[in-house]
Amino acid sequence: MCLTPLPARGRRVARPAVPDAVALTWRQYRLERRMFWRNPSAAFFNFLLPLLFLAGAGAALSANQHQLDRLVPMIAGMSVMSTTFTALAYNVVFLRERGVLKRIRGTPLPGISYFGGVAANAVTNTALQILIIVLAGRAFFGIGWPVHWLALIVFVLVGVVSLAALGVAFAHVIPNFESTAAYVNAVFLPVVAISFYVFDSHSAPGFVRTIAEALPLKPLIDGLSAAMVAGAGLGSHLDALAVIALWGALGLYLAVRGFSWEASRT
Repeated sequence: MCLTPLPARGRRVARPAVPDAVALTWRQYRLERRMFWRNPSAAFFNFLLPLLFLAGAGAALSANQHQLDRLVPMIAGMSVMSTTFTALAYNVVFLRERGVLKRIRGTPLPGISYFGGVAANAVTNTALQILIIVLAGRAFFGIGWPVHWLALIVFVLVGVVSLAALGVAFAHVIPNFESTAAYVNAVFLPVVAISFYVFDSHSAPGFVRTIAEALPLKPLIDGLSAAMVAGAGLGSHLDALAVIALWGALGLYLAVRGFSWEASRT
């Protein structure tokens, strides 16, 4: 897709009609898919890294089926967070600080089409990741097919929307692309560590458990575990779904309110 020059001062850029906007969303989505696969580091961190964690931990716990039953949903939850929160925080900062968003803003491409393509790309990455983990759990770790597919789909979709919105919102506080890794890891790693610890340990201190339950990742892991391993329906973890949805609503509000098409610093 070619970017057209910025419009002259005082000249308004014509915006496409709704059918054209849908077609442009599809074209942007296809472009995002091509760009993703042409970026080896993105493919590694979105697909291979969680699978390496799954393979390494799975090999170490191969004799303990109970731990394997807990490992698979934990890796699935981490995968959702890495393909949404982490990936979008990186991408939004990079595109903003390199002036790409500013140039896109000056084209006839509607903002909703651009972000629709970006969001669809994140959903696709997450769906592929969850599918791979489900297949790996079935083939290598003795875990059956999810009994409640509806619960699995709902938790994945709500988790994707929530963590993607939080990723875009968090990108607003990152001052430049060089500091993105430090900012993102300062959130991603502690949230993963606390959520994994509380989910896997019944002896976690009360205040740590309270923190984990208030964050979106631990409720997401609970819902995935119920759908993938325990065979519990959607109604058994409505409280966890509500926590994720509340984070999503906050993330959407902050993402829209603080969004900027231009670099925050020169």
